[in-house]
Order: sequence, then structure tokens, then C-alpha cells
Amino acid sequence: MDIAEWVTARGGIVHRQQILDAGIPASRLRATITRGEVDRVRRYWVTTKNAPAALVGAAQASGRLACVSAASVRGWWIPEGVDSSLHVAVKPDGHAPPADVVTHWSAPLVPLPAHHLIESVPDCLEHVASCLPFEQALIVWESALRHERLHPDAVAKMSWRTPASRRLASIATGRSDSGLETIFVVRLSPWGVSVRQQVLIAGHRVDVLIGDRLVVQLDGFAYHSTPQDRQRDLAHDRELISRGYTVLRFSYRDVVTDWASVERTLSTVIAQGLHLAR
Repeated sequence: MDIAEWVTARGGIVHRQQILDAGIPASRLRATITRGEVDRVRRYWVTTKNAPAALVGAAQASGRLACVSAASVRGWWIPEGVDSSLHVAVKPDGHAPPADVVTHWSAPLVPLPAHHLIESVPDCLEHVASCLPFEQALIVWESALRHERLHPDAVAKMSWRTPASRRLASIATGRSDSGLETIFVVRLSPWGVSVRQQVLIAGHRVDVLIGDRLVVQLDGFAYHSTPQDRQRDLAHDRELISRGYTVLRFSYRDVVTDWASVERTLSTVIAQGLHLAR
């Protein structure tokens, strides 16, 4: 068994104990490191050239990848403007990471084996709740619930330790199809009107239904990737209008950079009662 190939096949970074547990003698591992076929990080980690930089950074910091860094590796949606610094979770009695690392000093909610370099999903959510402003944190939480297929009831029952995480656990639904949808719903929720997401109407789901008759479709960066998508959406808009719905479409730029304009449009339409059943 070629050690370098074995490590590469497992993501480029493994704990030394995993190699020994696979039946590879310690003497052979030492020889492979001496020849430069693999590198050693700290005392217990072995890496190859394809090792993700974030995981190597966590190993160098003697911690676990945490917060938005862990969320990014897991594929959750990260809002624009979030600091890209490396976030690492370290036990209260652990070693201090380098100064350029954002350190989360805490005992984990979910204890993991030593060879896990990424903190658990609940720990990641709790760190995000404490680290980001509410709106950005909710975007990450909504993405996590959807991506990890977490039911909101199960999330609400977890033993959260901070007011921020408890608040988010009581709100997050996992219904948002995108971070853009989360931003829209969060900003509209204080208005006191009924806001529902991903409602099936006329054979297709709409992003947001306000009241009974106001449909809002949110067009992100990937909107209308093909002419067929465009025609399908326009046909659905026409069908909704024929059934008595008012349909508004807002782009990513509208919601993220010109929310005041979105508010003016929504205020006018709601004041006209177009969100109410006739």
C-alpha cells in the first residue's frame, strides 16, 4: 500500500492513528515522511499536496474547522461580506492558535473522535449564531437545515447554550430555496403580513406568497440558465395572473443592494390590497 496514495484518496489529510489502524507500521510511515512523499503537520496529522488549505490550517492550529469556515466546506450558503478568515474551534484548555485565526474557545456540544477535523453540525450552527449578525446567521442556518436535511423540530430540541442560537433555532425552517429568499423573508417578517415560502400554486412552487394573492419570485445569479427556463417561468407568471394573483419579480441586486426600492414597491401593492383575496 502506497501511503501517499492512501492519504490522497482520503482527502489529503488524515490522523496518524488512522494510518496505524490501517495496518501500516509506524517505521514505514516515518520513512515515507523522511523521503518527503507526505508531510507531517504538528504531531498527529499527515498530509499530501491535495490537502484542503482550510483543513491543514485547522490541524496547524490544533483545533477543528469551525463556524463559517466549516459551513463553507460543508457547502452551506455563505452571505456576501462575511469575513473569509479561518475559524477554528479549540477546547478551553487547548493551545492558542496563530493570531490570524478566529478562535472559538468552547467545549463541543458534540464530542468527536480525534481524527475529525471539522466540528459537528450543531457546533457549527452555534458558532455561526454567536459570530455573525442575525440576518447573516439566519441565512447560514436556513441553508444548513436544507442542505443537511434537518427538521426544524429536531433543531429546536437541541441543547443550545446561547440566546442567539436559541432564537435562530426557534425561527429557522429550512424552507428557503436560497440565501436570497431568506434575506427577503427576514426583512419582511416584521411587517405583520402573512408570508409563506415555497407554496405550490398552478403546478409550480412560488418563492414567497404574501397574504393570499401576492406572489414574489426572487431571481438569483443562476436565474434563467436556459431559454426554456425563461419561457417556463413566464408561462407560470401568466397562469398566476389569470387566476387573480399579482406577481412581482425582484433580482438579487434589488434585494441585496436596493432594498429601499423593493420596500416602496411592496408598500404600494399592499396598500392597494393586492395581497388580499378578492
